[in-house]
This record gives sequence, structure tokens and C-alpha cells, in this order.
Amino acid sequence: MALQAQEILKKYFGYDEFRPQQEEIIQKVVSGKDVLVLMPTGGGKSMCYQVPALMREGTCIVVSPLISLMKDQVDALKTNGIAAAYLNSSQSYKQQQDILEACYKNEIALLYVSPEKLISELAMITQMTRPSMFAIDEAHCISAWGHDFRPEYIQLGLLRNRFPDIPFVALTATADKVTRKDIIKQLDLKNPETFISSFNRKNLSLDVRIGIKPKQKMAEIISFIKGHKEESGIIYCMSRSRCEEVASSLNDAGITVAFYHAGMSADSRSKVQEDFLNDEVQVVCATIAFGMGIDKSNVRWVIHFNLPKNMEGYYQEIGRAGRDGLPSETILYYNYADLQMLNKFAAESGQSEINLEKLKRMQNYAEADICRRKILLNYFSENLEENCGNCDICHNPRQHFDGTVLVQKALSAIARMNEKEGATMVIDVLRGSMKAEVVEAGYDKLKTHGAGAGISAFDWQRYLMQMLNLGILEMAYDENFALKITDYGKHILFGQRRAELTILPVLQTKEKSKAARVPAKSNQEDALFDELKRIRRQFSVEEEVPAYVIFSDTTLREMAKYRPVTYRDMLTITGVGEHKLEKYGKTFMATIDEFMRR
Repeated sequence: MALQAQEILKKYFGYDEFRPQQEEIIQKVVSGKDVLVLMPTGGGKSMCYQVPALMREGTCIVVSPLISLMKDQVDALKTNGIAAAYLNSSQSYKQQQDILEACYKNEIALLYVSPEKLISELAMITQMTRPSMFAIDEAHCISAWGHDFRPEYIQLGLLRNRFPDIPFVALTATADKVTRKDIIKQLDLKNPETFISSFNRKNLSLDVRIGIKPKQKMAEIISFIKGHKEESGIIYCMSRSRCEEVASSLNDAGITVAFYHAGMSADSRSKVQEDFLNDEVQVVCATIAFGMGIDKSNVRWVIHFNLPKNMEGYYQEIGRAGRDGLPSETILYYNYADLQMLNKFAAESGQSEINLEKLKRMQNYAEADICRRKILLNYFSENLEENCGNCDICHNPRQHFDGTVLVQKALSAIARMNEKEGATMVIDVLRGSMKAEVVEAGYDKLKTHGAGAGISAFDWQRYLMQMLNLGILEMAYDENFALKITDYGKHILFGQRRAELTILPVLQTKEKSKAARVPAKSNQEDALFDELKRIRRQFSVEEEVPAYVIFSDTTLREMAKYRPVTYRDMLTITGVGEHKLEKYGKTFMATIDEFMRR
């Protein structure tokens, strides 16, 4: 079997060896087993069903959500000399019958069909094709917990009852633990083996830029693209109108660009896709639909003009850069206006609770104080113990402390509540609350009740989020957002590992009284104030303006008192706007950070 698979790999695809896990997956499928395949974008998922399709008698039916995606994959297979076809509404009745006739004659190895088409014409399609296996692509669409839930996928669970002896392959690039469990349940997979590839795309740099005003953002992007001449890239935007506006600005700057969104005709979208694939267009400004299934290996960068609505979508989109393994850049622009809009969308959606929670995780990633890749990988239950060295946080590290005891208190409380409570209840128990629900559950009797009373509820929220991001905890969305202790967390709980936490920066909105902040000692304030005055003087001499034009003494005094070391905190200081933050913030924050390290 292995030799036959190797021969197919070389003959039809031109590769000498399989990527990790591919060959094992193929062997399972060929022997009739169900499998769930989780591989990142560009990881080689399609090979996991295309090779066994050529090894099993009959036609492999591939369920795919997008017509354009089907066409691209079928064209690629045909180019490789593989008999493949697709059925969709763009074809005439005669064309569809001719394809089914070819399947009946065993002349088609792979048939791509949309879920709606397959279910509505199930009897005819399966009689004519005599299925050898089913491959459910973008399988996360079947789960209500997934980031791209599609009701039309739900009925695919009927296939297993109808074809109990045919192997099923469910494939996705983005599914957390809860979604994976639900995929298996919804498709009624039989004792499937789950294959999870590493999500660590080391070649992608991760950069988040916070609070940049629209004009400055556009100027930065234009400068970035001009610094990456002849390198292909994608800019993801929240709305159709934004796609067109950004494309227009880039076009005015002399950049070859096109926009792509669902409001365009199918022909127009196809033209943009082809031009991009053929390097006739350098940049595409698009909504999230663009890029799914496009195997363009030389996309060198991806920019998110707006905050994505969840981690799954974000990971999938940045994964369209650097599919060839060469260094590639990703930049995410984040501001509170986007967050407010996405919160509104999530709150008004059919799954408001889960969508709001996923957005909260995305927000926390954008506002992170720890290695961003750790957060990204831990979201998908993959633990990265060392900092990646290839994100903006690693390039500008935050201060840490030994948080082992603090973490153990939280983990002990969670364990004593049998890992069935969410963050709010955990915090109430740690802080010693006597709320009715705490007492009714008997949690006031726990040894850990009040063990964290000295830490505010707000700070406990931030520490728990750090623990989620570090992979110490995970959240079970399907169990009322209960917090669960990971294997890594258990090592810390039992004293086998230490836990490094980030020192919490002082957070304060402008609406809240600054008096609530904890001031630094007076003599330290004066010393830091002098340091900041020196930096201000350098800028004033360089720019030939009075020192107060840079920052007033009042502003420097607040900096010395509250010591902001993040962009978010710096914006709470009186006299610091987004423009000055962009122009001077990094230097002043570096000075404060260096002072605090002494």
C-alpha cells in the first residue's frame, strides 16, 4: 500500500516524499477507517484524500463550500492528469448528467459537490457515482461552535447512516478542541483517529499595531507595500466598502491592486482571483471570503486592516502568507472602533454568547503582553514553552514575575470545583465572595475560598486570561465556558513546573478617575521625570520646537507617576494623542521600561 501511495505521489503530484502524517492518514483511509484531519493552511490536507481516492474503487465525493474553490481544485487535479469534476448550479442539466455518466463508468476519481447539491440530489448522485469515500472539506462549517458555521452542512450527518461502510475524511485548518469534538459528533464518525499537525508557522512574523488613526494607517500601509516591491500580499477588511476605499487609495499611490468581496459578480471575482494568481495584480483588498483554497505559495505578507472577529478566522487568513515556507510578514491593525462594531455584530448574531466570547479571545490576542505565537498556538491546544522570537512582543518584551503560587491558587480552586465553573465563579471563590450562588454550591467551604482575596476581581480576570493564553487553562465553550486545567497546568499545580506571568500594566480609561491608580514613590517619580525631560529635550532640539510642544510638564509628570509601558496605557495619559503616541511613544515607553528595570 505504501509503495502504491508513493508511486501516486510521485507520478501525479511530483513529490518524492509525504509530509508528516500524510502517509499514515492515507493508509487509514484506504483501509476503510474514518479520520479527522486538522492541518494548517498550506499543510497538505488535500493530499490526504486525493491520494486514497486514486487507490480505492469508485468515486471520492468531496464536499466543498465554494464554487470557485471547487473549480480551482478540479483544474489543478486535471493539470496533474487526474480525472476530476464538480457539480454545481453554474452547469446545465446536460453537463451535470454527462459528469454523472462518466462517474458511473468509473471515469472520474474525484467529484466535488456543495453540501446543498449533495443532500438535495443524494439518491441520484450516489447511485451514479458509487462512492468510494467521502471527504468533508472545511469541516468546521458543520459545528455551531466553529467560526464559519453553515446550516447547510448539518444534514451531512445523514451520510453516515446511509453509507456505514465507506470511510469518511473530515478536514479543516481551524478548529479548537470543542469544535473538533463537535465535528465528530455531527458527522457521526466511527471511532475516528484524529491527526493534528503543528500550527506553528515559524516563518510568519506576527505584528499588532494599536490605535493608529486611519490616515496614518493608510500611509503606513502604502509605505510598507512600496518597500516590498513585486511581492504579493492581501489586505483583509471588515466591509465591502472598506475594501473598495483601501484599493482606491493604493491605486492612487501607483500600486497595482484589486478588490474582492461578495457584492461583486462571479465573473468579476474570478477575474481578480486569476489576476492575483498570475501576479498581474500585486495586492488584493478583500473581505474574509478571499483566499480560501487558493494555493498561491508566494504571498509574502497579509495585513488585517481591521480586527478579525475570532482567532480561527485570523489564523486561517494569515496562513495564506508564506505557504512556501519562506519568511513572510503579518500585520494586524487594532482600534477600539473596530472592537465596538464587532461587539455589536456578535451581540446581534444568532450565537451571540459564543461569538462574543471568541471576540474576547481575539481582543486579548491583540492586547497581549506575552508572546503572540504562544497565545495563537495555545488557542488550538498546542503548547509553545519558549517565546517565538518572531512577534512584536518578543522584539519588545514585557516584564515578568514568578506567578507559580498565584496560578496554583487558581488551579486549586478550579480543581476543587470539579472544573465545571466559568471565570466569574472561580474569581468569586478566590476572592471569598459570599454570594448566594457561591454558598448554594457549597464553595464557601472550599479550602481555596478567599485564597486570592488580596487581588482585585479585574486583575484576576487578566491573570486567568494569561493562563488561558499560556495553555495552563482551556475553556470549554460547550460546557457553559467552564475552565479546564490542561496537562501543562497540572504540572504547575503539583509543583513540577514554574509559571511565569506578565506584570499587569496599570489599565485606566480616560473616563475613570486617575486617582484610582497606584502612584509610584515620590523620589522615584522625580528621578523618572528628569529622565523624561531629557528625552523631551532631545526631540525639541531635533525638531526645533519648544519642549512643551512635544509634551507638557503635566504630561511628563503623569508618565512618571503611572509609568505606562504599553501603547494602550500611554493613551490614558493626559496630553498623549494617537499621533504623538505614534511619533514619540516608543522612545518614552522604552525610557520608562529601562528605568523600572534598574
